[in-house]
Order: sequence, then structure tokens, then C-alpha cells
Amino acid sequence: MKSMARQNRLTDALRYTACAVMVLVIAVPLYISVMGGFKSVGQLRAEPLSIPHPYYWNQYLDMLSGRVGGFWSELLSSLLVGAGTVAVVLVTGTFAGYALARLRFRLNRVLYSYFQLGLLFPLAVAILPLYVQLRTLHLLDTRIGVILPQAAFGLAMMIMLLRGFFRAIPLELEEAAAIDGYGPFGFLFRITLPLSTPILATVSVITLVASWNNFFTPLLVFNSQKKFTLPMGVMDFMGEHAADWNMILAFLTLAIIPAVVIYVLCQKYIVAGLAAGAIKG
Repeated sequence: MKSMARQNRLTDALRYTACAVMVLVIAVPLYISVMGGFKSVGQLRAEPLSIPHPYYWNQYLDMLSGRVGGFWSELLSSLLVGAGTVAVVLVTGTFAGYALARLRFRLNRVLYSYFQLGLLFPLAVAILPLYVQLRTLHLLDTRIGVILPQAAFGLAMMIMLLRGFFRAIPLELEEAAAIDGYGPFGFLFRITLPLSTPILATVSVITLVASWNNFFTPLLVFNSQKKFTLPMGVMDFMGEHAADWNMILAFLTLAIIPAVVIYVLCQKYIVAGLAAGAIKG
């Protein structure tokens, strides 16, 4: 018993140590970014880990007022691209996941395997044919040209999540709906979707955060600076202010804040949706 208790204490100590290291790895760069935005260049070089004294607010005020950089236009572009990607994924993923989960047809397993293979197909492999296709369709330098590829490459995982959740809905509900005169689409809109709020919220948040952090696809599609998303704006800003690291850190902090706010506000939906999917799947 003593050896088992000692082993449990050792396991807990290792677990807490690993968690503490992970927190430091995440928190220290975030702290440097936030505090560095309030420092002068000299203060940042001399004391990168210290608390600013005095605080310099000009970097943040210049960016928020629009005098430096294009934060607000890039924020709007990221929101438009993210909202469009979420809409496409939700609509197509819901119908595809429902068909694979509740409808019986010959190619059901084949189609599901096809979507599973999509998880193994990275965007970098498809960069050349994707560019050629977007150019052929005249979608370069358009937000639709970013939304559609982002949705396509994120759809496989979302279909798997939705299919697992839809399959767990009891068959008795579908039979009762059929008795009441509802067909497959009536069952989807009247019963399935209201019960699927947690997983739909989870899919929406995961898709939005992935779109928000995506740099490669906007870099491939956008040429006009007015349509840059925040990740592209950070790259462009770093090129213009390579020597002003305090301004770069301030811009990075502003770019991070919306994603953090979205994640914090929707964290309970992510946890609830993934837990429900794991239990029901």
C-alpha cells in the first residue's frame, strides 16, 4: 500500500510538473508580447522580461486609431472570411453528416472512407492544382477564393464529428417522427438540429479559430492589401517595421485578442460538444 501511494504521489508530481512547464511555454511568450507592446525599443532590448516603466501607450493607440498599420480592415477581413467558412462548413457538413449517419444507400461506406482520406491530404500537397483551379474560376484575390478551400480542407473532420453525433440519436425518435408524418428532412430540421446544438457550436468554433489562424491560403489567394487577413497583416507589418519590435509585439497582441476572446466565450460549447460526441459516438 505504501509503495502504491508513493507511486501515485510521484505520478501526480510528474503530471503537475508537466502542466507547469506547458503553462510557462505558453504564458511567457504571451507575457513578452503584451508587455513588450508597452515598452520603448531601448527598454525592450535592455529588459525584455520586466514590467514596463513607464508604460508607452502610443503603439496601441496609433494602431487602434488607424494611423499605423491596417488593423481594423484586416480584422474585418478575417471576420468575413471566418464567418463565410463557418457557414459553408455548417451547411455542407450537416447535410453530409446526416446523410452518412441516418440514410441507407449503397455508397455510404465508400463516401465515408473518402472523407476520412481527406484527413490525410494536406493543403501544401494541393497548392499548385488549387492555384490553377482558382485562377481558372477567376477566384484569385477574392474572399470566396479563400473561403471555399478552407471549408473544403476542414470539412472532413467536421463531417466525422457530426456523423458520430447524428448516429447516436435514438432510432425511436426517427420512428416517432415518421409516424407524425415527417420524412428525412423533417426529422433533420425538426428534431436532429435542435438536439445537435452542442456539436454544431463546437464545429463552428473550431472552424472559426482554424480560419482565423490560417496564413497559407490567404497568402496564396490575396494580392490586394485591403483584403489581407490578420495573419497576413502581421507579416506585412513586420516587413514595414522590422526594427521596431515594440510596435510588432503590440500588433501581435491586438491580433491575438479577438481569437482569445472568441475561444474563452465559446469554451464551454467546445467542451460540451466534444464530450457529447465522445459519449454518444
